[in-house]
Amino acid sequence: MCVGLPLRLAARDGIVGTTLDGERVETVDLSLIPEAQPGDWLLTFLGTARAILPEDEALKIRAALQGLASLMQGGTLGDAFADLEARPPRLPPHLQTAHAAGETKG
Repeated sequence: MCVGLPLRLAARDGIVGTTLDGERVETVDLSLIPEAQPGDWLLTFLGTARAILPEDEALKIRAALQGLASLMQGGTLGDAFADLEARPPRLPPHLQTAHAAGETKG
């Protein structure tokens, strides 16, 4: 499974960015999002920044990843998915349209 990690951009030098994850410093390629500025939250994958994230979304992803890491070590999820537990499930728009039209088969 591939997982993107939200990291905060601390500095940039051209298309190279420096991110901080706690005390860990990582270098990321900013080629795909040249508009990124220090302070932005980035969704990174394999050393490349893929998107700029709103802070609340970045923090939700980080909480979910921390909850999963805790679970894998025998702990609990805690409130890692509180944002999902607080709302009913939602279908993607194309499936919601099909459901509303009464379609039951693909």
